[in-house]
Amino acid sequence: MKKKILIIDDDPRNIFALSATLRAKGYDCVSCAGAREAIKLLEGEAGIDAILIDMMMPEMDGYEAIPLIKAMPKMQGIPVISVTAQAMVGDREKCLDAGADGYISKPIDVDRLLQMLERI
Repeated sequence: MKKKILIIDDDPRNIFALSATLRAKGYDCVSCAGAREAIKLLEGEAGIDAILIDMMMPEMDGYEAIPLIKAMPKMQGIPVISVTAQAMVGDREKCLDAGADGYISKPIDVDRLLQMLERI
């Protein structure tokens, strides 16, 4: 059965590239251009197997959104992987402290991302 990945990113180019890559590897992808839109989608959506979230977005960033997503009853046990251009010392810990289950920096190492997703 195909795993369904939710991609949350305010840059359509990132969504396009990630979706194309993941679809080529047999994943289904759903995307949202912002955290608020994603939270609305998740309230009604079942069957999401993992979430990839950009940490730096306008309006609501990943640091705010991850705890809200993790608190949703339907999202218990669903891994949230932070995807960010922030690759400085301490950024990984900041993402994990916000509740992310994994961290990957941009540009994305596709093999590493696929390894993370295979564990779900």
